[in-house]
Amino acid sequence: MNPNLKKLIQGKREWTEPLSRDEQKKGFKGWYSSKSLPHFDSPGTTQFITWRLADSMPVERRHEWEAFLHLEDETEKRKQIELYIDRGFGACHLRDCRITEMVQESLWHYDGSKCRLLAWVLMPNHVHLLVEMWDVPMGKLLHNWKGYTAKQANKILGMIGTFWADDYFDRYIRDETHFQRVRRYIENNPVRARLAKVPEDWLWSSARYRSKEDFEKLLHRKGIR
Repeated sequence: MNPNLKKLIQGKREWTEPLSRDEQKKGFKGWYSSKSLPHFDSPGTTQFITWRLADSMPVERRHEWEAFLHLEDETEKRKQIELYIDRGFGACHLRDCRITEMVQESLWHYDGSKCRLLAWVLMPNHVHLLVEMWDVPMGKLLHNWKGYTAKQANKILGMIGTFWADDYFDRYIRDETHFQRVRRYIENNPVRARLAKVPEDWLWSSARYRSKEDFEKLLHRKGIR
């Protein structure tokens, strides 16, 4: 483990309440690291999660993004990588409505049973999610989402191979101000990327369900009402 990352994880563990034995039995990890990224896995937290397509940071353009991976400030690292993938490199398979609809349906599938989906956006080559964690560890939930959708996407595309990049970013929400800022960031992503004039115009986002009428349609579609 990177010495700075190891120090960061140790410091976080010192001021964070330890997981209960029951939470550990369920598979929650608390603060840990993987792929040189810190993660905080605990029930009851609200998490801002980002994952991307495997080719969204192309190997042939490594000279453009490699420096981001060595940034010690994790917030700045995430910011620079998100700005980079917003440029739309790679095959951008999430432009295919068949795939995007399937991924969105997969996100909805666990909402209300394993977690609470609070905001989301599906961009051409990545996904942003704001989710309240319940009794399923974050890694397991991501494994289920990414594993199922990768298999289905490859079927749609007639492909074999890696669809999603291995790892993901997560950041737990500290308070209501942080929550509202992240929700706006997620739903405004298509506007910042010049893919939509207003958030509500983007089909694959929670922004279009903010009105009461559209939210009722969503609940009906999910079989809740």
